[in-house]
Amino acid sequence: MTNWLPVDRSVPGDWRQSSTWPRLIRYPEVVLALLCLTQILCWTVAPALVDVSPPNDVAEGFMWGREWVLLTYKHPQLPGWLLEISHLLTGSFRWPQYLLAQLVVSATFIFVYLLARDMLGRTRALAAVLLMPSLYFFGWPTPQFNHDYAQMPFWAAICWLLWRASRDSGAKWWLLLGLVSGVGLYAKFSTGLLLLFGAIWLLSDARARSRLATPWPWLGLAVFLAVAAPLAVELYRIDFLPLTYAAGRDQWVLANRARLYYIGVQMAGLCGFLLVLAISGLLRRSPAPEEPIERRKLAYVVWMGLGPAVLVMVASLFTGTGESWGAPMYNLVGVVAIALLGHRLGAIEMRKLAICAFICIIGISGAYAGIRWTTCNLRGRMDAVCWPAQKISDEAEAVWHAAAPGRLDIVGGDTRMALLAGLSAYDKPSIFTDLNMRFAPWITSQRLRDHGMLLVWPGRDVPPYLPAAWLDGIPVKTVLFDWSLRAPPIAISFAAIPPGARQLPSVIDSLAQPGN
Repeated sequence: MTNWLPVDRSVPGDWRQSSTWPRLIRYPEVVLALLCLTQILCWTVAPALVDVSPPNDVAEGFMWGREWVLLTYKHPQLPGWLLEISHLLTGSFRWPQYLLAQLVVSATFIFVYLLARDMLGRTRALAAVLLMPSLYFFGWPTPQFNHDYAQMPFWAAICWLLWRASRDSGAKWWLLLGLVSGVGLYAKFSTGLLLLFGAIWLLSDARARSRLATPWPWLGLAVFLAVAAPLAVELYRIDFLPLTYAAGRDQWVLANRARLYYIGVQMAGLCGFLLVLAISGLLRRSPAPEEPIERRKLAYVVWMGLGPAVLVMVASLFTGTGESWGAPMYNLVGVVAIALLGHRLGAIEMRKLAICAFICIIGISGAYAGIRWTTCNLRGRMDAVCWPAQKISDEAEAVWHAAAPGRLDIVGGDTRMALLAGLSAYDKPSIFTDLNMRFAPWITSQRLRDHGMLLVWPGRDVPPYLPAAWLDGIPVKTVLFDWSLRAPPIAISFAAIPPGARQLPSVIDSLAQPGN
């Protein structure tokens, strides 16, 4: 039978003749495909079975995605667009976000493999990817598809495309690099940090720098600027709110986290990786390789793969930067490890890496399902995924339609509760984030006047951020929602301010004050 994939001739002959793992050695792409399929299946099914509500960032992304804005006060909105598309394609808020997250993670695996294949060969490239599931960032947090995870494949693709562009002549790699770099900014602005490291390497590496004498890097730069320009214009238009948000977040981190908190979290996330290196035997002593990896290649993967992470860890000591930045910064850790330790890689080590990779995916996803279900139902701890989102949305619509003839168009109040109230509602209302028109520019005084608003908050007591005049004469309905097998029901209150209500002028006047 004709082989449908090329054999990696760089692999020693005794590997190719092994009867135990022939496909592992001869066809690395087959194993990579199996790894991606396992990642997608396990990490889609496990959270979909046990998470009653999407994680906070996902609920927010769904609600912002339906507005189709370029920027919010936090971030660019590519993740929100992807979430909205996933809902339009499936009609569900229960599972497509988990599938989307794992497609993103699997795309990251593939781009890392492509880079490592160019540098180390197919077999060692597979070994580098097999190390990735042992990293915390590719397991437990992945059900929360947000901006940090949306940028993961862009970071990996940029690293691969920059290397290819610097190595091969021709326009296509530079054009692709410019396009992917520009689109990466729509996932999160922190993609710019990787671009900065890439630019420094491009200027410092003699071979890469020589490409600047050709027109292609400049054409790629033009593509990048054209793609990124709408973001720059919108950022100016909304008075640089995302930068203000980032600065405020950093101040919160400095005030509420220990100085070494961020570094400690990053080190903890690498523990599984180090354990797998030890189990596989790659940390054992062995003679130095006769042909070590080319110095230029090693410098590139260390600079691009570790440089941003180290810089942010240092910055976190002084500025609070980076609490949620870590996810895409460890894409190349496996490549760095194999570049340094790949001469110790044999058939036994490769088999151990494969076994550990699949155990990590299956075991950690199973543990996720068990712990999440136990936390909600037996321990009675109200995590974000425990809220009965569908029931809250159903009750929100029932309250609104009992008070007003038109569709439910706006939900506000406590933002977390309002997100859940609007998420699965048939009318697809807009979220009035923090009751602040700067944070929710799709909400205007005229829209409030024409459509009214449903207020939602936890508990029975009216919170202080809702002025008494807003609810004067408005009936408040408090509903108890079951959410746990052990814990008591949770109370959530609803108040509908329909269009034409006499309270609306007071609401609009207070929201029109400076700061709103």
